Amino acid sequence: MAQWTASVSAAHLARLLEPRPQARAAVRPGARKLPAYRGLADGVRLLILEGRLQVAARLPAERELALALGVSRTTVAAAYEALRAEGFARSRRGAGSWTAIPDGHVLPSRSLEPLPPDAAGTVIDLGCASLPATEPWLTEAMQGALADLPAYAATHGDFPAGLPVLREAIADRYTARGVPTMPEQIMVTTGAMGAIGAATRRLVGFGERVAVESPSYANVLELFRETGTRVVPVALRAGLGGWDMDAWRRVLRDAAPQMAYVMPDYHNPTGTLVGDDQRREFVEAARAAGTVVVADETMAELTLDGGEPGVRPMAAFDRGGTVMTVGSASKAVWAGLRIGWVRTTPDVVRRLVSARAYLDLASPVVDQLAVAWLLRGGGWDQALAERRTRARECRDDLVAALRAHTPDWEFEVPRGGMTMWVRTGEVSGSRLAVAGERLGVRVPSGPRFGVDGAFESFVRIPFTVSGPVAAEAGARLAQAADLVRSGAGAEGEGTSLFVA
Repeated sequence: MAQWTASVSAAHLARLLEPRPQARAAVRPGARKLPAYRGLADGVRLLILEGRLQVAARLPAERELALALGVSRTTVAAAYEALRAEGFARSRRGAGSWTAIPDGHVLPSRSLEPLPPDAAGTVIDLGCASLPATEPWLTEAMQGALADLPAYAATHGDFPAGLPVLREAIADRYTARGVPTMPEQIMVTTGAMGAIGAATRRLVGFGERVAVESPSYANVLELFRETGTRVVPVALRAGLGGWDMDAWRRVLRDAAPQMAYVMPDYHNPTGTLVGDDQRREFVEAARAAGTVVVADETMAELTLDGGEPGVRPMAAFDRGGTVMTVGSASKAVWAGLRIGWVRTTPDVVRRLVSARAYLDLASPVVDQLAVAWLLRGGGWDQALAERRTRARECRDDLVAALRAHTPDWEFEVPRGGMTMWVRTGEVSGSRLAVAGERLGVRVPSGPRFGVDGAFESFVRIPFTVSGPVAAEAGARLAQAADLVRSGAGAEGEGTSLFVA
């Protein structure tokens, strides 16, 4: 995937290289001290693999970095040489050095396949961040939809903007959340991906830039690959306050992306929740740069701890059509209910609707009626409450399992959403995923959520299993990590994996 080539300043790289508290605590008395150049090279390599230092970024000059770190230029030169030898840097005489990923490195597969239904009894699937729907409200919603269907069956059944009753119900939901909305500001789509795809095709031409958080949602990154956009990754400070606004302002100003795709509410995969102040700053910076913000709020209502998160939708800070909001019934209700929507200005809705004719024309009427029934009859809140309870139970059991079986793995426990971002220490996430499939547990590796092979030392864990199954998942992941450490888990690295 083509991307904008950035540069990293010596001061910024020095800040990124500051040792974390966990790393400082891990230094044991009497342990062999690494040479200074080796420690510097390992630090830069880890930043690249974690996605905190993007691939193809120009590294600072040796003299500048030596001054910023307080080390000799010889140390920096030796570190750069070690990175080049390992494939994590490339240089051209007179032009400098850039970060890189070694040739043959495991990159995200472009083929994402779902787990076959007949494998569900033997394989623990941690690839899909969706819960089953066994509660009666889904049946009741479908029965309510069928009762309302005759009036629509007497029409052509083609509603490119969505059923009026559903557009009104969605608009009312936004108004109740503090963002006054008219039905004319809503277009119903086939799932959230349909909404993001429509926005991308409307806003971004082939070869133009889209800025994304890094890591970001795997399927959206794949969409950007397929549509030929140039992705500009901006590191997300997961667990450390959300967006790096200095980095975002720099990218919005210098790269001038047509669109910025962000997930401010319980970000997938990290679970990060961005506060109001950063939301306001972000919208203002995007408006000044002429960039449209596509805010994916599919996880917004999945708060798992305490009361409501106390943040406002991104659109609440918009003064003129900078923000397009994406929502969906798939996470809050059920993934099989493929109804999503876009909230934007009426004029943009009309243009999105006119461009829909050569895509999917419209979304299924019965599914739209079911979602409208849930929103207007109170079933949505009932479904959401049950979803929250179930996801919280799964999250807590998986956290306990990981702490018991993989105590060296690191993660922040999110307050909401459906996913957790787990650092696997020295174990390759890609090889862990391959070894896990051999042991009957499927987990997506970190590089699927990054650009050009970043996040090698991560996996994403969704909150979808609980009790003994969660405990067994933790045990199998620990066994998979042991396989990788032994060198027996590297075969079949091209295995595909469904990510939702």
